[in-house]
Amino acid sequence: FMLMYVRKEAVLSSQIEGTQSSLQDLLAAEAALYDENRPHDVDEVINYVRAMKHGLKRLHELPVSVRLVREIHTELMQGVRGSRLQPGELRESQNWIGSAGCTLNTATFVPPPAHEVPRVLGEWEKFLHADDGLPPLVKIALAHVQFETIHPFLDGNGRVGRLLITFLLTECGVLHKPVLYLSHYLKQHRQAYYDHLQAVRDKGAWEPWLVFFLRGVIEVAGEATNTARQIQLLREKNRSAITEHLGRAAGNGHRVLEKLFDRPIVSVTDVQQLTGTTHAAANTLVRRMVEVGILEEITGYARNRRFRYGAYVRLFSDEMA
Repeated sequence: FMLMYVRKEAVLSSQIEGTQSSLQDLLAAEAALYDENRPHDVDEVINYVRAMKHGLKRLHELPVSVRLVREIHTELMQGVRGSRLQPGELRESQNWIGSAGCTLNTATFVPPPAHEVPRVLGEWEKFLHADDGLPPLVKIALAHVQFETIHPFLDGNGRVGRLLITFLLTECGVLHKPVLYLSHYLKQHRQAYYDHLQAVRDKGAWEPWLVFFLRGVIEVAGEATNTARQIQLLREKNRSAITEHLGRAAGNGHRVLEKLFDRPIVSVTDVQQLTGTTHAAANTLVRRMVEVGILEEITGYARNRRFRYGAYVRLFSDEMA
């Protein structure tokens, strides 16, 4: 079920940047479920999930580095809003941070000039791997501010910076799996998040930022642990229901249940392919899983129906609570 944590982080981190897509929009898009009202920016969230998967895989081969940052940016920006701004390429022009419509002169913050970006990013990478005795969480908090201050790309810096939090937590061993959706906290306190970043730049206010960041880690770690506990209880409850009510189809029912933790929206065809049964048998299995309260039909169609593991999705999705 790690993928659901990744999806939640993807949705929330993207929403910090103004996207409208929800977790349900993301799941529906992944299930190829047509919805004419689906936000156009859902592809940006899909790219975030892809970038997270790519980065976690690459951590087995190379450390968090400028090279990895550029790869992640490529995955994040491919084919979406901002893709014309050279995915994976460090900026070659000046950017700035401020309210919509502001100019270079009225910006809240102006990052380093473009010709300095390769050098300061190199210094940032050296800091990441320096043996300086800093506690890992403190170092990651400092590195996040540094990266956002460098703002090395023309677009996507905030999302890349938050992806890097997960990669650094994983690389240093604080996380063994990507189950910390810190963007939940950062979104809840979005203005304070931006204010703390700017206060470091303006006044060197590192300590308030560290307190803010570490409080977020503590809060979200508690939420993620509670969610994991609820998932385990739900799994045990549903396994018991399958064993008790599905008879000889229980084996296939358990197989489908385990798949639902990664892919919580399925069709009858999906179930047929997973179980290797006939379409009629798969249809019966899905109907039985609806009857025992595990699946729920979400399209209202007579054909091309989709079924959601609703109780599981609701553990991650505020808008469906």
